[in-house]
Amino acid sequence: MSISEIKDILKTASIEELPERISEFETDERTGVIKLVNSAKKRLVDFENEVKRIYDMKAYERKYEKCRYICGIDEVGRGPLAGPVVAAAVVLPRDTDIYYLNDSKQLSEKKREMLYDEIMEKAVAVGIGFADEKLIDEINILQADYAAMRVAISKLSVTPDILLNDAVIIPEVSIPQESIIKGDTKSVSIAAASIVAKVTRDRFMTEMDKKYPGYGFANNKGYGSAKHIEQIKLIGPCDIHRRTFIKNFV
Repeated sequence: MSISEIKDILKTASIEELPERISEFETDERTGVIKLVNSAKKRLVDFENEVKRIYDMKAYERKYEKCRYICGIDEVGRGPLAGPVVAAAVVLPRDTDIYYLNDSKQLSEKKREMLYDEIMEKAVAVGIGFADEKLIDEINILQADYAAMRVAISKLSVTPDILLNDAVIIPEVSIPQESIIKGDTKSVSIAAASIVAKVTRDRFMTEMDKKYPGYGFANNKGYGSAKHIEQIKLIGPCDIHRRTFIKNFV
């Protein structure tokens, strides 16, 4: 078998198939094959490490294993000069592992999109809440954050038994809650919510770029990049700018 054919076999092999494929080719003494086999072994070790990492990220889910529905909550969009804050509430099934879940900021856009699709396919329930720039200006970003989270919870198709939140306790919510500092790196439920919120908001801001061209929303997602601030000063704010956030620029 040619090295190119072996490369294709090892590359397309699933994690479950990989050990058998490795044993099939590891006696081949060709330098190219040895490199391919070593690379496949590394892939296997990396996945085993990922399995352990995800197990560790289920510590809080195991803590509440007697609860039927465990809901992770996170938000994105506190810092931008424009657009809404978006919160997501995600209930994952107990018997399903979604690998590579993490704080959405630590993932590439491509990886976030892939995980978003997997989360939406496998989740027991997903709720998404928006608090727009007008509400942010009216009641401040923290209170708008809480409002978006409450909306996300209200849109779930099931009632959670426990809320795992990223570093907050949400007021005016009767469901038991636990605040977890850096929760999006410590809980799979919160990490899933982080990804759903991020992808949802990024897609929204990309659409706003078409409606309000000139600010670069598709790229900066409303955050205060130098070019974004320059354009606010040059052409003025648009409807979705947060007036309380840009008062130093206009």
